[in-house]
Amino acid sequence: MSARSTPDWLTRWEYAHRGLHSDGVPENSMAAAEAAITAGLGIECDIQRSADDEPIVYHDWELERLTGESGPIGVLSAAQIELLSYRDTEHRPARLATFLATVAGRVPVLLEVKSKRGYDVEPTCRQVSRLLQSYEGEHAVMSFDPRVPRWFRHNVPHTPSGLVMREDEYGYTRRGWQRKLALRSAQPDFLAYHVAALPNRWVAGLREKGLPILTWTVDSPELRERAAAHADALIVEREGLA
Repeated sequence: MSARSTPDWLTRWEYAHRGLHSDGVPENSMAAAEAAITAGLGIECDIQRSADDEPIVYHDWELERLTGESGPIGVLSAAQIELLSYRDTEHRPARLATFLATVAGRVPVLLEVKSKRGYDVEPTCRQVSRLLQSYEGEHAVMSFDPRVPRWFRHNVPHTPSGLVMREDEYGYTRRGWQRKLALRSAQPDFLAYHVAALPNRWVAGLREKGLPILTWTVDSPELRERAAAHADALIVEREGLA
């Protein structure tokens, strides 16, 4: 568990999952960010890396689901990615630099750095930290990959960094020993825990010891009630909104 003091703003806000997206407003788009700001919500968004090492606000490793194009996003340059359109809209993926300049500190942002097995995540960490050096708004980084919060803790200690965790077959921490190992490796300032795995005795114990617990994705009234009882801040979308 982190011995550092986590900023108060982290748990005072509710966060729109991938921005406040809806029909016609794609996830992680600038329009979704603006919608979240208008609604008074913080923004959670995903960070991929282009072929020329630019952080891109985008979730998937592949282009098909969101743009209708084929192939991985990581083989395209940032300029090529900016020319893509989200399916059935005129909205386009944005660089993190553009995203931060547009949000401009109006609400806090949670940047989830994407990673997978065999992926060198350190270049993404370096480039994200470079952009955050001059950003004056409230922000934190997080990832399923323990290397991300560990990297920020060692290299950019003033940036709060969190570990995202789930217990089902889609994550890396399905077993208890994996969760404990990831936590020990990451030494995060907060956890972002899958709401489907709450309530959870281990998480409750960490929370009692002072580790802030965020939870995702809260997308129904029932999950909202559960999240409010077992976490300190909610990452929400659609029917999970208040």
